Amino acid sequence: MHPGILALLTGSIFTSLMILYAGWYGVRILRNWDLSSGSELQLFLEKDTYLVSTLLSYALAFELVSLFLFIFTADRLHLLFSGAMCAAGTLNANGFGYPLMILKLVNFLFAGTWLVINHADNQGYDYPLIKLKYTLLLPLMPLALLELSYMLAYFSGLHADIITSCCGSLFSMERPGIAGDLAALPGAPMRLAFYASMATTLLSGIFALFRGKGYCLFSAVSSLSFLVALASLISFICLYIYELPTHHCPFCILQKQYGYIGYPLYAALLGGALTGLGAGALAPFRNRGSMARVVPALQRRLTGTTVVLYAIFTLIASYKLVFSSFRLGMN
Repeated sequence: MHPGILALLTGSIFTSLMILYAGWYGVRILRNWDLSSGSELQLFLEKDTYLVSTLLSYALAFELVSLFLFIFTADRLHLLFSGAMCAAGTLNANGFGYPLMILKLVNFLFAGTWLVINHADNQGYDYPLIKLKYTLLLPLMPLALLELSYMLAYFSGLHADIITSCCGSLFSMERPGIAGDLAALPGAPMRLAFYASMATTLLSGIFALFRGKGYCLFSAVSSLSFLVALASLISFICLYIYELPTHHCPFCILQKQYGYIGYPLYAALLGGALTGLGAGALAPFRNRGSMARVVPALQRRLTGTTVVLYAIFTLIASYKLVFSSFRLGMN
């Protein structure tokens, strides 16, 4: 009966139902859409697509917000479990926690990209991207259902008598697995990779903005920078925030004693990754019908947003590196 859990489960159920309905409607569009036809079916599809797109936009907007609500709820629940000090321990309380978080991250990027494409399509008078956006719903349907099933399994499997691991052991250099491998990444090479990737994103973004091309390259570079930034956060950035040489947890930065600095960091990083993907997803349609007057301006806004958000992330991280009293060795 935790409010966060109730909100997540209720929202996920309604989101899944809306996506299923929109997917069923999308199959009808993919099979019967013909803009040159004046049939009753075509008129019905054209009329209802506005309603379906609007409902789906609200559902997927909740999907974006629910990622932060999920992390926030997991962090608040750690007080109920022995051994947990933050969301890292709560997510480790059963085998569904971390797969659910990864799935929500994938759906966050997928849903955000769909919203970008839908926004562009709504600006055109000839429905230029309607088949594309409903085609993208086909993989989104099983992903939404999988997320809902994992969420039900995760929250129903939480019990107060569970003893879970603390973040110190989960993100330890000695621990086998992905978390331990990321924590063990050497500081100096990761600093170089982090700043090089962010600089490359900035330069490719400036090139795309001034030359009006290269958006696919920019999208690929920004996506790579997103992965490098996540690895850097665990490898060395968190160490400067905690001012401890062994504390690599990416969740404790969401807590009050660290000024909730994790929320602006993750918002900037996730927002930048999303808008970067959106700019690349629109690139093949720059010259398609009415998109010729819509996509270039939208790509510029998305690219500029990515550059600004990544710059914010880099500035916050750099501030901690420069002004922290902690100094990490160069090995």
